[in-house]
Amino acid sequence: MAKILEELKGARTVAISGHVRPDGDCIGSCMGLYLYLKKALPEVRTDIYLEQPSRIFSCIDRIEEVKTDCSEDIVYDAFIAVDTASDRLGAAEKYFKTAKRTINVDHHISNAKGCGQINHVDAAASSASELVYDLMEEELVDASIAKAIYIGIIHDTGVFQYSNTSPRTLMTAAKLISYGFDFSRLIDETFYEKTYVQNQILGRALLESILFMDGRCIVSAIDRKTMDFYNAAPGDLDGIVSQLRIIKGVECAIFMYQTGPQEYKVSMRSNGRVDVAAVASYFGGGGHIRAAGCTLQGTYYDCINNLSLHIEKQLEA
Repeated sequence: MAKILEELKGARTVAISGHVRPDGDCIGSCMGLYLYLKKALPEVRTDIYLEQPSRIFSCIDRIEEVKTDCSEDIVYDAFIAVDTASDRLGAAEKYFKTAKRTINVDHHISNAKGCGQINHVDAAASSASELVYDLMEEELVDASIAKAIYIGIIHDTGVFQYSNTSPRTLMTAAKLISYGFDFSRLIDETFYEKTYVQNQILGRALLESILFMDGRCIVSAIDRKTMDFYNAAPGDLDGIVSQLRIIKGVECAIFMYQTGPQEYKVSMRSNGRVDVAAVASYFGGGGHIRAAGCTLQGTYYDCINNLSLHIEKQLEA
């Protein structure tokens, strides 16, 4: 794929969107691209659609311009789906379907072929943010753009500790911090720092976690009643599954939270022996070999039984 400005030649209206329940990489990549296009193409109407970003990302410039309402009837000249396939765009999918030109930038192995007319998909990349940076003209990047992209990269690499971190990732990060923003503060405020309530829920999840498969798998779940008790939003649950993963002896960690009557959002993390993307894909989800998710119907025990069947097959293979 050519640089993004080449692909957008002639466009007068452009929309950008990422997946439902946007995480740090989704928000960082979408906002980095948004800020870049606002600077490079000031005469073009550029809109960004996302579900309401977590308040920890308020440090990203112009994030208040994110649109959460997709009720306007408009046909965009170009629509850029970032960090996702089109079927996870949520309400913004209607704009993707009607756009005159569709572009997909993604790094999920479950979307290996891409969903756009033009695709920049690389499952070996650490993050969508890394791919978005590749599509930019470096001389047009500034500190605001670099900061958004950097946030996306640190969130999807676990601050460069996950196996998806490559020499290319570190070289990109080095270029980004050269723009002079306070990168150590960004790491603390957007990745490590948690509210008192978030730590309470994390403690609850750890206390109520269950080891099974001879300690090779761990699961924890938060039901709707517990979330209401803490007045917690889904964003307050970030990081729990990663904390479960680092327990000694665990090969696969599962964290679930209830989203409706007998409905759970599932996040899975692997230490290498389990391809959780394959498990998630079976249930209509997706992700990466070591980090994936899906939505399941049924009771808590139904969900665990269904997931463990596929995980156990891989562990015993």
